Amino acid sequence: MTIQNAIGLLRGRNVAVLSGAGVSTESGIPDYRSPESLAKGPRRPIQGPEFVRSELLRRRYWARAMAGWETFRLARPGPAHRALAMLEQEGTVAALITQNVDRLHHAAGSQRVTELHGALADVICLDCPAEEDRESVQSRMRALNPGWLDGPSPMAPDGDADLPDALIERFVPPTCLSCGGPLKPKVVFFGDHVARPIVEAAYAQIDAADALLVVGTSLVVFSGYRFLLRACERKIPIVIVNRGPVRGEERAALKLEAAAGQTLTAIAEGLVPQSLPGPGAPSHPRPTAS
Repeated sequence: MTIQNAIGLLRGRNVAVLSGAGVSTESGIPDYRSPESLAKGPRRPIQGPEFVRSELLRRRYWARAMAGWETFRLARPGPAHRALAMLEQEGTVAALITQNVDRLHHAAGSQRVTELHGALADVICLDCPAEEDRESVQSRMRALNPGWLDGPSPMAPDGDADLPDALIERFVPPTCLSCGGPLKPKVVFFGDHVARPIVEAAYAQIDAADALLVVGTSLVVFSGYRFLLRACERKIPIVIVNRGPVRGEERAALKLEAAAGQTLTAIAEGLVPQSLPGPGAPSHPRPTAS
């Protein structure tokens, strides 16, 4: 199967897109399950229930997150983000359901984005309804931890950075401005559940589509895999672009074993016969959290 086959399957259809971490790796944000990540050995993701229960885990997360934030926030959309934004503008992509928490789809110009797992740019209190912008939390953590390592650091998949335990032990984590309670990034960690209204909205987008394009995700986690199952129930064509195995790929009409950026750019050029912005082209400004 070739890119031309994918173009043929998607042409003239309203396409729903399901995107994962492989869309953002070209922007410098690591993933968990690409061939390169797996070669480094297994990495245990943060577990949501443990985060709520454990003060030690929260300190560890915020220490690492403070170190990794500068690199994370400076990431910019890659060719896959730009291609999908172009396809939305030209009327092919009707909805974009993303498992990513980096808001790079928004920064590239996509408008119809459903964030399954939230965004690291937003922070919530575990004890009260208060919410806060991540940048303001970063500023407060600098004040609480003068001289702390918060410059650009090698990033880990959760938007944090690997740090020695000795540094983590002396870190002072942030607390809620309203009630003094513990803070959590407004994301769905492993072991957490996606809010039902978000799931239903995503199902509705699959139900309204004529095809599903799955990009940059292994679909190991059910929160994304369920939408492939929904597309199967509706008997609409499924096209997958991913490096490495994908759960349910045998159900797809076509799978391209390829990186997202170059492949989506070629698909977009085939569906929209005009040039796309190159790798160095300016993108829309990165949005601030609300």
